[in-house]
Amino acid sequence: MKCGFCFATFQDVKQTVLPKGHLPKNEAIKIVQQLADFGFQKITFAGGEPTLCPWLTDLIKQAKEKGMTTMIVTNGSKLTNEFLEENKKHLDWIAISIDSINETTNSSIGRAISGNKVLTKEYYNSVINRIKKYNYRLKINTVVNKYNFKENMVELISEANPERWKVLQVLPIENQNDKNIDDFIISENEFDNFLKNHKEVESMISENNNEMKGSYAMVDPAGRFFDNTKGFHNYSKPIIEVGTDLAIQEMNYDFSKFIKRKGLYNWKR
Repeated sequence: MKCGFCFATFQDVKQTVLPKGHLPKNEAIKIVQQLADFGFQKITFAGGEPTLCPWLTDLIKQAKEKGMTTMIVTNGSKLTNEFLEENKKHLDWIAISIDSINETTNSSIGRAISGNKVLTKEYYNSVINRIKKYNYRLKINTVVNKYNFKENMVELISEANPERWKVLQVLPIENQNDKNIDDFIISENEFDNFLKNHKEVESMISENNNEMKGSYAMVDPAGRFFDNTKGFHNYSKPIIEVGTDLAIQEMNYDFSKFIKRKGLYNWKR
């Protein structure tokens, strides 16, 4: 898909240190091992779209064998019954990205498979039902932007009944979404109005731009920690080369922000 607001395109990485767009399988697995050995208790495989990675299942399995809680964030397009069956022993959570069930809105955002198959309510219902059939813990992520901030998603979320509904204010990041972001940005007041219109949803966890910056420990496709505290990606040295301990010290993480945005919760299966 080509979501216009995506703040993790990593075009800068592909143009400089990683032309293929990803690490070799063995290096990716090694990084997962190093993160677990350092003490990370939970890992989320995101993207882009993580299910496009041929060895995603290997990464999930390695993380689980090292004792981590595992999650993927996906648009659901490749969540086949085969994938759900294969990963049910090692994957704990599946987070589905749902910004709207309005086809016009999804088309404007770029939530369309191969650029032309626009996502519908029936599509999302099918994905959610299959996730529940295989007993995964369900989370829904929604990016609130200029195209959907007036929409009401109470009925959809109530029917889906996720354990967590993460509601994010669309985030401008330099060198990631500069070209399109002006079409998506909303004000703090517009974001707050969306939250007020959904205050009855008990599972909602909201994050405005300030709460998002610096509150996530993130690893880029080249195997480096990165933070976004200043509105652009700041990268560490490669974890494999210098080790997790030294690499993470180069970052600007704010643990108090992590706690404040309710990043710590009962995530174990």
